[in-house]
Parts: sequence; structure tokens; C-alpha cells
Amino acid sequence: MESLKEKTARGLFWGGMSNFAQQAVGLVFGIVLGRLLSPSDYGMMAMISIFSLIATALQDSGFRTALTNLRSPRDEDYNSVFWFNIIVGVAMYSVLFLSAPLIGRYYHTEKIVPLCRYAFLSIVLASLGTAQSAWLFKNLRAKQQAKSAILAVVLSSAAGVTMAFAGMAYWSLATQGLVYVGVNTFMQWHYSPWRPSLRGITFAPVRRMFRFSCKILATTITTHINNNVLNIMLGHYFTPHETGNYNQAYQWNSKCFLLVQGMVSQVSQPVLVGLGDDPGRQLNALRKMVRFTAFISFPLLFGFGLVAREFIVLTITGKWLESASLLQMLCISGAVMPLCTLLSNMIVSKGYSGLFFRCTLALGLLQIVLMAVIWPLGIRFMVLTYVCLNVTWMFVWHFFVRRLTGYTTVMFLRDILPFALSAFAVMAVTRLATSPIDSLPLLLASRIVLAAVLYYAVMRIAHAKILDECINFVFKRNKNK
Repeated sequence: MESLKEKTARGLFWGGMSNFAQQAVGLVFGIVLGRLLSPSDYGMMAMISIFSLIATALQDSGFRTALTNLRSPRDEDYNSVFWFNIIVGVAMYSVLFLSAPLIGRYYHTEKIVPLCRYAFLSIVLASLGTAQSAWLFKNLRAKQQAKSAILAVVLSSAAGVTMAFAGMAYWSLATQGLVYVGVNTFMQWHYSPWRPSLRGITFAPVRRMFRFSCKILATTITTHINNNVLNIMLGHYFTPHETGNYNQAYQWNSKCFLLVQGMVSQVSQPVLVGLGDDPGRQLNALRKMVRFTAFISFPLLFGFGLVAREFIVLTITGKWLESASLLQMLCISGAVMPLCTLLSNMIVSKGYSGLFFRCTLALGLLQIVLMAVIWPLGIRFMVLTYVCLNVTWMFVWHFFVRRLTGYTTVMFLRDILPFALSAFAVMAVTRLATSPIDSLPLLLASRIVLAAVLYYAVMRIAHAKILDECINFVFKRNKNK
């Protein structure tokens, strides 16, 4: 019988493999699409993405998390969620289909109307897989989730690039999203043994879970708005070209921090819920996850910020150069995003979904107010404000976790500062050492290699336990094979 520790390690491994593969594929195809498409094409999709995200959240209604928080969910719980999600998904698509002209007026372009009606079909496709996804997530089937996501990202990226080569502009990006959701949903059905039934359909389980799930739903919607607040406001106040430049920077930053965030999120909530009866072990598990996240996140994001300019120019050409400076700023907040997610997952695992929502809502309202006030100062100042606010909010999340678990500020800083300061120092030394290099390809390669070697050396000299644990786990897997 596999222990919880072994399940967690296996979940982290497959979560890491999945996210690494997805981001690697996204990197390759993202470069191709960046070369084929214009900033305006990306701007068009960036302006409508929030509507699809909100509608999908409404369709899901937080029941995936609610099912995970149940100790032993029954077949009728999954069945109730499945049919409810389909009804809501179809209803949400219908509302957005009719609302498309209003979206076009907000963004001052009628071209966006048919694009909305096409792209939002993903809402209906996603509604078919929520219950299956919840079953896989609840049972820590990280390997199956990884295979589903990897196949989906490969096929959807191939479809997007094919259409971009055919000159389909922003339609290629919309198709890419549709194919991803469709393939991922199909694979979740393939791997999940649970099947819906038309017999005895009841929405009583949905009603029982709704008090908890509605808070998760509201939080999810608020989080999507928080993450996309600049896309929403830039699309209204500025041109699609300028919005596209920001969105390109945001996408590359997201690829990096989601690599870490997705790895940890794959196991954090199920594990923390499973340890709910033992607060001491639960806190120790949280601290180990925080150290692991900081160990990966800070060097990855700080390093990407270091090579942002060279990366952008060499991969997607100089037409995206405006994105490079925005990307460097976003990488700072990107480094703490996985930590914020982990801390908020701890709050949810304790059953305080209302607190989770209020904290997320406060961040969202503050962002919207600030952006509405400072937008005349320009995009760079808006991005800088966004970054500073999100870094500060990590400590707001920690404040509430400390009250719930006894995870003191000193303990938290001990868990993250060694990795943050080491990563910052390594990147500073690397920048100084490589600054005389004129060749962009050589500069990019030398900075990546030198930063990786220096960070590994610092961790070795500091006898970082998390490094030894990662190495031992990898070698143990190879030995077992």
C-alpha cells in the first residue's frame, strides 16, 4: 500500500513532468506563433479571454474543489455535479453568444463579435469533463492527468500553428484553445473509470456542496479578473497592438510560474486535506512544499527575467521587443505566484473558503481601483504597480495562514529567503560576468549555463536539504525502473 508521502512525491513528479512538457511544447509552438502572428492578433484574444475564464468558472461552480474536500464522495455526488455543470455550461454559452455585440462595443471593434461566439464554445466542451477531472484529482491520479494535458497541448498547438501558417490570424489562437479543451476532456473520460448515469438524477448533493463551492466559485472568478485586469483595461484604454505586447509578456511569464504552480497544486490540496486531523504533520507538509516551491520558483523566474530581452529578440523577433521590459517586471511577481497559490490552498484545506474569497476579492478591487486611477501614466507604470501589489499580497496570504496554523513569519522567511536571496545574487553575478558579450545567441546561452551552475553550487555549499531530496528521489525512481 502506497504511503501518503510516496503519493505526494509521485504527484509532485508527475505534476512536474506534466507542466514541464506542457511549457516546453508551449515554448516551441509559442515561438512559431509569435513569429507568424502580430501583436494585434494576440491583443484580440487577450481582450476576450476573461469572459471565457469567468464562464468556465461559473460552469464548474467550484465543485471540483468541493468534491476534493469531501472525505469519501459518493457516486451520486459526482453524477449530480456532472449534470449540473452541463446545464450551466450550455446556459453560459447562450448568454455570452447573445452578449457578444456588447463586448464588441466595450472594446470598440465589431471584429470581436464572431470571435467571441467561436472561442466561447470551449465552455460547453469543458462542462463535459469537470466530474471526471475531479475524480482524477481527488484520487491523486497525477500521471493520468499529466498524459491528458500533454497530449492536449501538443495537438492544440499543432492546430494553432497550422492555421497560423494558413493566414488565419487570431482565429488560429481561438482554435488552439478549443482543441486543447476538447482533447483534454476526452482524455479525462478515457482515464477516469467513473461514468454518469441518467437514473435517479438528483441535485441534492449539489445543493449540499454549494455553500462551500459558491465561495470557491466567487474566488475563482475574482482570481481570473485579478490575473487579467491589465488585459481588460489595456484593451479598453489602449490599442490591440499595445494590449498584444503586454499579453505576450504575460503569456511567457505565465508559462514559467505555472510550471511550478501546476506541479505543486497537483497534490497540495488533497495532501493537506488528508492531514487535517494532524495539525503538526499538516504544517510540516506545508513548509516542505513552500521550500520546494521557493527552491524552484525564484531561480526560474529571476533567471527568465535576466535573459528576457535576448530570449524575445532571438525567438519571436524584434517586433516584440516592447514586451521584453514588461516581461522582466512580471517575472518578479511571477516568482511569488506559486507561493501565493500554495498558501491560499492551505486556507481552503482548513475549510475557510469564505476567507479565501474575501482576501482574493480585496486584492481584485484594489487592483481595479489602482489601474483605473493610474492608466494615464502609461502601461509600464501599470505593470510595475501590478507587480508590487502581488508581491505584497503574498504576505497577506501568509498572515491568515499564520493565524490558522501557527506558521510564523520567522518560519516563513526562513523557508523562502535563502532561495530568493541566492537566486537574486546568482543572477546579479551572472549579469555582471556576461555583460561584455555582444553576440545575442552567445549571451543567452552563457547566462543560462552560468546561472544554473552557480545556483547549483550555492545550494550545494549551503547543504540545501531540498536539493538532496530532489536528487535522491530522481535516482530512486531510476533505480526502481
